Amino acid sequence: MFSRVARPASAAFRSAAQRGFSSGPRQTRSYGTVAAAVVAGAVGAACLNVAAMEDTTYSLLLDIHERVKKIEKNLGIKPGKKEAYGAGFPSFNEKGKSLLKKYLTIDVYEQLKDKVTPNGFTLERAIQSGVDNQDSGVGLYAGDEDAYTVFAPLFDAVIEDYHGGYKPTDKHVSDMDVSKVHGNPDPTGEYVVSTRIRVGRNIRGLGLPPGTTRSQRREVERVVTKGLSTFTGDLKGKYYPLGKMTEAERKQLVEDHFLFKKGDRFLESAGANRDWPEGRGIFHNEAKSFLVWVNEEDQMRIISMQPGGNVKEVFERLARGINAVEGVVKTSGYEFSYNDHLGFIHSCPTNCGTGMRASVHVKLPNVSKHANFHAWCDKLRLQPRGIHGEHSETEGGVYDISNKERLGKSEVELVQTMIDGVTFLINAEKALAAGKQPPAL
Repeated sequence: MFSRVARPASAAFRSAAQRGFSSGPRQTRSYGTVAAAVVAGAVGAACLNVAAMEDTTYSLLLDIHERVKKIEKNLGIKPGKKEAYGAGFPSFNEKGKSLLKKYLTIDVYEQLKDKVTPNGFTLERAIQSGVDNQDSGVGLYAGDEDAYTVFAPLFDAVIEDYHGGYKPTDKHVSDMDVSKVHGNPDPTGEYVVSTRIRVGRNIRGLGLPPGTTRSQRREVERVVTKGLSTFTGDLKGKYYPLGKMTEAERKQLVEDHFLFKKGDRFLESAGANRDWPEGRGIFHNEAKSFLVWVNEEDQMRIISMQPGGNVKEVFERLARGINAVEGVVKTSGYEFSYNDHLGFIHSCPTNCGTGMRASVHVKLPNVSKHANFHAWCDKLRLQPRGIHGEHSETEGGVYDISNKERLGKSEVELVQTMIDGVTFLINAEKALAAGKQPPAL
């Protein structure tokens, strides 16, 4: 009787154990392993004295089987056939030109779909923004530092394409020596309205905004704001938490164009807007020339800005501010997320490296209408945007022009790239306004 009953029951339990040891998500493997261990131990005990226990074995096995089924149901483990190869691959429309669409093949998807970072971030979460928003340029976000390693076949391809051939074996460099920067793109002040240089920074061990937990986001705010409150001199200022500021403070921040908001659909799909506005805020100094955004696209956006085109002065203030923030982070027992290959780690792979965006708002009413405008920007490694940021439109021919690259070149090189490129565009604007041909590039 025992052998006749045990064979089919054991087969069922072996099937449950195999599902537990399959290549599926980590949670499923661990629960399956526990269930298999429970079954194995119970059956082993039943076999100690077959003769004595023969009458109760059948009932025991059925009871265990029912318990395992209930556990699997509670955990959401569904029995059934193995998913067909590529069955979960996302759909992309024909018009989409994102780097995600370009490099996420069915083979890459199958290779990575069941992998999970130690912080719990998955491929599906990494690609969700690009799937939802098929007009994305990139469409890929990291939820933690480990995502760049766990999902390397996808991230490496996107990074190499966007950053001009930067390969997985390449090393990043950093140089914040302000004395090496030279030139002013608009010494007369006719064209450049304002200059702004920002970097992103994230803290190692705490999730990036697309993959952070509520507690991690709160810890970022605690560490950063504690340090910001100690700043002195021209960096001294005040922190305004988004969820607790007064209406008067909110209106002033809107008027100053300092307030970041929830509306970005790309970050919404990436998961970076969860629990809004908790754990988020803005710091600025008294002169409103140095800012820190807390828990927007990255844990920190450190910003230096002022009217006019004195890029070197803006860069110098930024360098001091970065050093001050880094000192705060280290005092709290943390460090910035950084490695020799990707430089400073960011949520969006386009920002890895320096995380720097050196930009000017510049009047280009004629150049912006020229057929070669975007080709010039590409050749100069510049990125044109509307004055209200990425994905916005221009107003009155005023464009936000910045360095496109972030990775593989130093901060000094990127600032100089912006200065030289904007200088060319202004000279082209002058020529076109006078009815002449723009200079050759």
